Amino acid sequence: MWLAGKGSKVLVERRRKKKKKKKKEKEKKEERKEEKKKKKKKKKKKVEKKEEERKRGKKKEEKKKEEEKKEKKKKKKKKKKEEKKEGKKGRRGRRRRRRRRRRRRRRRRRLCIF
Repeated sequence: MWLAGKGSKVLVERRRKKKKKKKKEKEKKEERKEEKKKKKKKKKKKVEKKEEERKRGKKKEEKKKEEEKKEKKKKKKKKKKEEKKEGKKGRRGRRRRRRRRRRRRRRRRRLCIF
């Protein structure tokens, strides 16, 4: 095929082949670029997933620690309550003694015996 102003048939064919080759190379390059992008995206997703898992793990650990703290507090409170109860038993006796003393004083005052 001979086209006016383009040169001989051989030259036209060469140009066409070169163009085709360039086009193919460009397509290959773009494909590689897309593959790289996909790989990057995949890697990013993986990294994000790992980070989320790590965060979850941290949250779980924090929750466990908080629960342990609460349990410790509860135990402490219980212990204090029990100690208080034990202390109250002694206090009750003190109160009784105080009452007795007061009564005695009142009686003495009423009877005017010092």
